[in-house]
Amino acid sequence: MQAGVDGIIAESGRIDVLVNNAGYGSYGAIEDVPLDEARAQFEVNIFGAARLIQLVLPHMRAQRSGTIVNISSMGGKIHTPLGGWYHGTKFALEGLSDCLRMELKPFGVDVVVVEPGAIRTEWGGIAADNLRKTSGDTAYARQADAMAESLGSESTARRSSPPSVIADTVAKAVTARRPRTRYAVGFGARPLIFLRRALPDRAYDALVARAMGTPTGARR
Repeated sequence: MQAGVDGIIAESGRIDVLVNNAGYGSYGAIEDVPLDEARAQFEVNIFGAARLIQLVLPHMRAQRSGTIVNISSMGGKIHTPLGGWYHGTKFALEGLSDCLRMELKPFGVDVVVVEPGAIRTEWGGIAADNLRKTSGDTAYARQADAMAESLGSESTARRSSPPSVIADTVAKAVTARRPRTRYAVGFGARPLIFLRRALPDRAYDALVARAMGTPTGARR
């Protein structure tokens, strides 16, 4: 990371934009996911982004301009079963970004959060595979089967938005004179975030369970 930042400064003399896009979904019941994997999820989705932010900020502060774009997820505002560690990283990225935005305002540096919905990438398949490996043979197997089917289904892939939606949003944010603090884009992002705000907790839980096909009652 340090070498990369140093190389850009040596070649260009400045850094105007940082886009933190790396991330994956470590799905599985919180009880089942080994803590080493939980830590790895936070290392990729949070601490990698945080370290790059630390490395570019001295340059952005010195030039009194710059834009940091953190690719979060609608998963930073909503929750789904068996996604506790993943959602935990995205909720954390939302909070980190809000604090950072206030800290950097005096230095002329903007902080933007992009909250993608379903995007046509390998993310869903990776999350489904992790879920089956982690909880497919445990007490959470029924939920895991339903969630994995939803995450990796062809119908989900067909409804998903192309990655260009995110690329276009990033380009819009970094070229805007006064970018918005958040952009919710891609399939399902705005309606699901709205429903999470509007519905009581248990009503939202029931809605997601029905949509994902996960069991809601105790098995007897």
